[in-house]
Amino acid sequence: RLPTSSRRTRRLRRLKPRLGAMQSLMQSMEHASAEQRTEMLERLEEMQLKDTLRMFNGLVERCFSECVTGFRSKALTAPEEKCVTTCANKYLKHSGRVGQRFGELSAQQNEAAAQQG
Repeated sequence: RLPTSSRRTRRLRRLKPRLGAMQSLMQSMEHASAEQRTEMLERLEEMQLKDTLRMFNGLVERCFSECVTGFRSKALTAPEEKCVTTCANKYLKHSGRVGQRFGELSAQQNEAAAQQG
């Protein structure tokens, strides 16, 4: 398993292209007609929904594979339930931190672009 900082760096690298796509979409909205803006907002909402689903699926996959060890009953055992709760909390905190870092990087890029332009 990779150290936390390495996993975070890998995840940021995977998410950068999506951030770029969202930023270019937002920038192109400035000079668009009302109809084009509506279409772009719909695309943006679709991208956000896909990201949310991707995050949720990752959480389920990761926590299930790490925490669920037995299949003798329909319900989780107490240790499995505690593990799933802890795993989900960690995953959501990590995702929040990645989103926060993304915002910081985006602000830095916007500042750099404003200073150049």
